[in-house]
Amino acid sequence: MPCRRSWHDAPMPDDVNPPANSVAQSSSVPERSSRVTLVVAPALQPLMYSRRRGSRVELPDDGVSTVGHLIGSIGIPLTEIGDIVVGGRRVEPAWRPLADSTVEVGARPRPQPTPTHPPRFVLDVHLGTLARRLRLLGVDAAWRNDATDDELVAQAADEQRVILTRDHGLLLRRAVRDGAYVRGNNPDEQLRDALDRFRPPLVPWTRCPACNALLEAVDKSEILDRIEPGTKRNYDNFALCRACTRVYWQGAHRDHLQRIVATAETSLRVAELAGRAGGAPGAT
Repeated sequence: MPCRRSWHDAPMPDDVNPPANSVAQSSSVPERSSRVTLVVAPALQPLMYSRRRGSRVELPDDGVSTVGHLIGSIGIPLTEIGDIVVGGRRVEPAWRPLADSTVEVGARPRPQPTPTHPPRFVLDVHLGTLARRLRLLGVDAAWRNDATDDELVAQAADEQRVILTRDHGLLLRRAVRDGAYVRGNNPDEQLRDALDRFRPPLVPWTRCPACNALLEAVDKSEILDRIEPGTKRNYDNFALCRACTRVYWQGAHRDHLQRIVATAETSLRVAELAGRAGGAPGAT
């Protein structure tokens, strides 16, 4: 920085003012502001806002924001992160960075713990097919096609459910404690991702795909007045949902549904074997 000679250093007549630009010159050299550098794991980078996306992001340090706030400011929900490491030491999201800190942000390890075991989920309005497939596998998956984000957050808190969503803006809400961004653009990929992340126990054919209530095996005689003559002749095993009164049997869609179940069971076994073998801790 150039040295500025003070106009008090030399004698001056009382009626001589300092040069008009002397103060301006001194302030024209900007002081370097402190920064915080986030080093983001590859699995988290797709969640970042596009203007910020990359492996390293420099953010201004305002001396007030927590590291959790800084991570959220680039689009990554805290539900998706694992260890936060500074100088080899793990810190919590509430930690306030020191000036010029470098913060490593890791992806959440899998399988992810849940508030209850077996886990309970609530899915946003766009994941109806995933909800039905989870129910087919016997996983507790609440879903409504008219649920608002506020209702999802409230239900998750009241019933200790994990929110599953493709809307990471929903997961950025402060009130969301347990949630997951579902990776995949189709139901097959989404189901595989959910099973890999949470490894829920599977008990296929035990839940109502329509309403999520448990099914009950019933004698054919109990539902004779509710099924068609052809169904009466060709099928003997039935299940009833007492909540919504739907009757189920393995009919024309049996092969398709059995393939979904078999694929899910295989995916879960592969995920568990990979975990025991020390596979990757986060999503890829």
